[in-house]
Amino acid sequence: MWAGFIGFVLVMLAVDLWVFGGNKAHKMKVREAASWSLAWLCLALLFNLGLWWYLKGTVGPEIAEQKSLEFLSGYLIEKALSVDNVFVFLLIFTAFQVPAEYQRRVLIYGVLGAIVMRAVMILAGAWVVSEFHWVLYLFGAFLLYTGVKMFRAVDDEPDVKNNAVMKLARRWLPVSEGNHGEKFFVKKDGKTFVTTLLLVLVLIEVTDLVFAVDSIPAIFAITSDPFIVFTSNMFAIMGLRALYFLLADIANRFHLLKFGLALVLCFIGAKMLLMPWLHIPVHISLTVVATLIAGSVIASLYATRKQNKN
Repeated sequence: MWAGFIGFVLVMLAVDLWVFGGNKAHKMKVREAASWSLAWLCLALLFNLGLWWYLKGTVGPEIAEQKSLEFLSGYLIEKALSVDNVFVFLLIFTAFQVPAEYQRRVLIYGVLGAIVMRAVMILAGAWVVSEFHWVLYLFGAFLLYTGVKMFRAVDDEPDVKNNAVMKLARRWLPVSEGNHGEKFFVKKDGKTFVTTLLLVLVLIEVTDLVFAVDSIPAIFAITSDPFIVFTSNMFAIMGLRALYFLLADIANRFHLLKFGLALVLCFIGAKMLLMPWLHIPVHISLTVVATLIAGSVIASLYATRKQNKN
């Protein structure tokens, strides 16, 4: 199962890079982004159906239902939290004035880096949880703290151009300012310089690493099965680029979604801390998470509609 899924991911990346030109400058339109988003959603649901069918025939319907619910819950949590990535990516591209036709190329390499980083973090996290079960309580406390912090700082916008990562990169790397198209490196007088676009890519990777610190522990609240954690993460990550282009032009209409995400993190953190005394079944967790996300989306659209009327 591991080999089959990793092979599937590699094939899809190859198709994206060389068949659909994901490694070349191209402005992704809303219709194309919607098609890719729907395709990744359908692939995730088909994978979950296949997982249920396979487990039903090998280990029985009870475990098959449990694992399929765990995958669906993990995928929903990852998909919802990835929307927060979209907001930050939009800030980064806007701050550095990256043209839309170059954003797609940056994001495909960002996805490649995210896959490697998250695979390492998931496998390490699964080993830590299996060896030291009490770490789950640390995860819970951290998620609860993160949710409260996100709730309090929901209207704050980070200064992406002057953060520590950019200052360190500019100090240690020879940077060629200005527009160099889709190039990450340029040569001047026989010396190699990095472009601003590469700095943007570095910032995208660091941003995803920071978000992974929140999202991966959140899935461990649903399941400790590394295969479920890995596959739900990968499906959410693979669809992140299309989700960005789908929401980029209307991101301001979902400003209340961050409150919903903050509540999701608080709920999951509290669930992990209460595990010794209160067991919350997966289907109830799925219902609560879906309700919080759907409620914040509906509230965002309704609030924006009223503002437009005024």
